[in-house]
Amino acid sequence: MNPAFNKILKEQIPQILPLVQRLMENQFSDEILQERFEEMFTQNYECFGIYLEEKLVGVFGMWFMTRHYAGRSCEPDHIYIDEAYRSKGMGKKLFEFIYAYAREKGCETSELNSYVHNFRSHKFYLNEDYVIKGYHFLKKL
Repeated sequence: MNPAFNKILKEQIPQILPLVQRLMENQFSDEILQERFEEMFTQNYECFGIYLEEKLVGVFGMWFMTRHYAGRSCEPDHIYIDEAYRSKGMGKKLFEFIYAYAREKGCETSELNSYVHNFRSHKFYLNEDYVIKGYHFLKKL
């Protein structure tokens, strides 16, 4: 299984929305997600599709920033791989791509968030040598 990781262009946002909706458990309308992704594309954000033989089977984004405590950093975000393609080594290949891509962009570190209830991802990230450094807090304004 050799996935391709292809950059998603702004015009291609509608193609990734079904996968993002599954990840987000349909919390938001496609219209809201479309607007948010369009704005994200104007910031230090890049989006990629995960393809197997030209079939879109996953999606993820990457944020780039400089943090006083971590230096130049990459934050993988909204990682979703279709259930039929999980536990087949694709996540490992995905993160190899992320690390190489982040290094090319001058990143020293990678940090990410994971939903509290997503225990499988916690195990995966710990096996990737991520360490839990704190809690992520969110407040609606």
